[in-house]
Amino acid sequence: MMDKRAAAFTLEQIASFMELKGENTFRVRAFVTAARVLRGLPADLQESLQDGSLAAARGIGPATLQIINELVSTGRSSMLEELREQIPAGLVEMLSVPGLSVTRIRQIHETLGIDSLPELEAAARDGRLSALPRFGPKTAENLLKSIAFLRQTTGLRLSHNAFEEANALKADLERLPGVREVIIAGEVRRRAEVVRDIVLVLVAGVTPEEVFKRLRALPGINEFAGQDERTVTLRFAGGSSAQIVVTTAVNTGAVLVQATGSEDHLAQLAAHASGRGYALSGAALWRGSVFVPTPDESAFYSALGLELIPPELREGRGEIEAAAAGIIPRLIERKDLQGLLHCHTTYSDGTNSVEELARACQAAGYSYAGITDHSVSAAYAGGLTPDDLRRQADEIDEVNQRLTGIRVLKGIEADILADGRVDYDEATLSALDFVIASIHSRFNMNEAEMTTRMLTAMDNSLVSIIGHPTGRLLLARNPYPVDLDAVLDKAAERGIAMEMNADPHRLDLDWRFLQKAREKGVMISIGADAHSIPTLRHVDNGLGIARKGWLRKEDVINTRPVDQFLSIVGKRVNR
Repeated sequence: MMDKRAAAFTLEQIASFMELKGENTFRVRAFVTAARVLRGLPADLQESLQDGSLAAARGIGPATLQIINELVSTGRSSMLEELREQIPAGLVEMLSVPGLSVTRIRQIHETLGIDSLPELEAAARDGRLSALPRFGPKTAENLLKSIAFLRQTTGLRLSHNAFEEANALKADLERLPGVREVIIAGEVRRRAEVVRDIVLVLVAGVTPEEVFKRLRALPGINEFAGQDERTVTLRFAGGSSAQIVVTTAVNTGAVLVQATGSEDHLAQLAAHASGRGYALSGAALWRGSVFVPTPDESAFYSALGLELIPPELREGRGEIEAAAAGIIPRLIERKDLQGLLHCHTTYSDGTNSVEELARACQAAGYSYAGITDHSVSAAYAGGLTPDDLRRQADEIDEVNQRLTGIRVLKGIEADILADGRVDYDEATLSALDFVIASIHSRFNMNEAEMTTRMLTAMDNSLVSIIGHPTGRLLLARNPYPVDLDAVLDKAAERGIAMEMNADPHRLDLDWRFLQKAREKGVMISIGADAHSIPTLRHVDNGLGIARKGWLRKEDVINTRPVDQFLSIVGKRVNR
């Protein structure tokens, strides 16, 4: 499966390996540039090659184009394979350590002779690393944390990347003769925030052996590992892998349930089935020695006296008891959202104007859009001065006069400062329709300090929403320490909404705490954190996590019409 993302990853690997070897910086930069061009292609990779648009693209030269053609036709790059032979495997592994640049890896290797991750860890502990120029004890300490983080996250990918991989492979598999249907299962279907394994279920009209024979002909497969008579794992040249499960139509429900549910869900399901005289065995449902046909998941759950459990809920957290009692909630859907919140414009670090975002939101079916650029303390993101904010407010008024069918709201993503104060004075904040307050700095506070900081900000009567409440960046930065129970209690008391930030690198608040927030009566805001028109689609990631957190339409504030939304998030001085 050689799509544009896998090809770009290969070019980035080549660039890193060349830099490790100390090759010409201009040549290295050419591969980095070509990878960036690939990731930004509007069409798929093969189409761009066939119509000549890739060859004509600025940043794609003859050398990189030749490698891309080789990747598409063979699934491999001979140049990458040659470079891999020339570089110690340990140095390649060190490239994956967060925050460790190629320049520093070369310095460590040339100065200390280190060429493996265990040796790097030992040098960070015994002081050799901190003695190097431009390192020091703090750098060594951070490096140890990064190595630990790498070991925890190796093999994981962000949900939106896994979703793209799964859908690209699904399209390839659907073209195989004898395949009637391909269904994405596993963690991707459960909308896990990070994904280790991609799983697809193939409903076939031929034997698994015939399907496997045809699978071997797919381009770009490095490894084809059989697991049993109906399951194989494919490993692709781009570094990804997928588990393929083959079933007949009559048993699709049982296979799909088992290929989707978490271990806890399946264990509890098996116990429930046993109590009713059924058994899950060999990826099928049995009553004694009698096979029970399950052509779909509804038939499977119904046979066990259960409501159909949405895939997002299959985590073993009370969903089977709820399904047995008939109280599975109607989970929020895309059509329920009336407002698109948390948008950044060219006033701070966004790439589109107020009007461009407003028109895009209208085209996507929203009736209002909340503009929330960064506040003045966020200088790194072009934070707005009070004068900038007033100019933007005037522009929003003009846009609202010109457009019908969409209303633009005046908001801000105001920094929560170290002492808990919210950026801007009361007069500036009170002129806005709503205020998102977020932490963007000083992540090294301890839990007590961070909790006090956030609770202090929530005492500000003009704060409407707490943005990305734990500050996590998935697979890159752990959440900062904070007592979320105390924060949720304060949110319920003050009527402040907590954001479900839909940026796929954040997905913050975590779905486990969304469920807890719902139980405490805390309202949730689904925010796109959009910095461009394409990233308005982040909302779909947020909806998946909201559903995983058992959220209903009534739990989310931007499902309300604009006047009701404003009554919830408006000035709370008198509350």
